[in-house]
Amino acid sequence: MKILVVEDSRSNRVMLTHRVERFGATALSTERGEDAVAMFAEHHPDLVLLDVVLPDLDGFSVARRIRAMEKPGEWTPIIFLSSLGDDSDVEQGIAAGGDDYLQKPISEVVLGAKIRAMQRLVLMRASLLAVTRKLDAANQELVRISSSDGLTGVANRRYFDEAISVEWRRARRHSNSLAMMMCDVDHFKLYNDTYGHQAGDDCLRQVANAIRQHTERPSDIVARYGGEEFAVVLPETTVGGALMVAEKIRHAVRALNIPHAASPNHIVTLSIGIASAAPGFDNPPDDLIQAADKALYRAKHEGRDRVCRADAA
Repeated sequence: MKILVVEDSRSNRVMLTHRVERFGATALSTERGEDAVAMFAEHHPDLVLLDVVLPDLDGFSVARRIRAMEKPGEWTPIIFLSSLGDDSDVEQGIAAGGDDYLQKPISEVVLGAKIRAMQRLVLMRASLLAVTRKLDAANQELVRISSSDGLTGVANRRYFDEAISVEWRRARRHSNSLAMMMCDVDHFKLYNDTYGHQAGDDCLRQVANAIRQHTERPSDIVARYGGEEFAVVLPETTVGGALMVAEKIRHAVRALNIPHAASPNHIVTLSIGIASAAPGFDNPPDDLIQAADKALYRAKHEGRDRVCRADAA
């Protein structure tokens, strides 16, 4: 335990330093407020014994500067030392950021009791912070699990439904376009019938990874929409921009060269429908989803392994 002793009287400072060391702690000492602030920043003591009257700054100013230096979640106990004992002095010390007040001359027994009490508080607080961090990590993991598809690792349908509404409102607020892609693995039922469900699961994982790798912006959202179908949301993207991304994804899936004996192409391919819109105040995001879905249906109807735009003839 490191204790910073800030006392303008040399005799008192030496006495306090000896008592702190007899308690088993490491003592750091100074007589000046400015030096105390600098030593606090450098050594991060576990406790500060702070005289109110100092030759440069008063102890209240030092306490306020120490509190201003602490990061969120940090706390170092400060015990004021003073020959003044009025209630107003105690109130001023607490208001400045102090935690306790000792009146001079200081009893060694009382000082030891105060140090032990503050040490217990520091340990309890550290334990509480550790539990809080664990809870935060667990909550973040729960959020990740609840928003992710367990098989492919991309976002799940629940997350997609929430995200498309958020992005729709953002696009409407900023008068931006919002693009969407609906992707479907061609002849996937036949793939499962031919190779089995375990191979089908592995196929979906590879396809999802290919889609994710070719949606490069952090704002792009890839989600498993259902079964062998994936949805991609592209904020601030026109239909032309979405077309370029879709073609990259389609070629990336072909490049996986996943054998598919029951497909006319003999490898796994992807059909993609794309749509883009500038949201208005009277149209919901469902309109965009339906437009992309209709484009996907046309891509499948026209022979699969292709990209169709919602505005194409």
